[in-house]
Amino acid sequence: QVQLVESGGGLVQAGGSLRLSCAASASIFSINTMYWYRQAPGKQRELVAHITSGGTTNYADSAKGRFTISRDNAKNTMYLQMNSLKPEDTAVYYCNTFSRVRAGNWGKGTLVTVSL
Repeated sequence: QVQLVESGGGLVQAGGSLRLSCAASASIFSINTMYWYRQAPGKQRELVAHITSGGTTNYADSAKGRFTISRDNAKNTMYLQMNSLKPEDTAVYYCNTFSRVRAGNWGKGTLVTVSL
């Protein structure tokens, strides 16, 4: 099963931007759908966005208009561009695939902290 490593998190002021990366250990060309999730302190993990192999994207209402998910199959990497960040975006962000989610496999994630 492919391994995924998230990176790019950090501390940013409200209104700022970050780009998260999700590097895969193997080709993602054949992976139909890839996901970004997040888990805020004391809350359940929630789906932020997903992207299909054909480039179709979908976003949670909280991310629409501010976040952009993309994937570069040649680099085996998925991205999440986050703009106009808000304190409520503070969370650990995880990338994943359908099969890994179903198997309960999660990476360490990358922490995003948005300050006022």
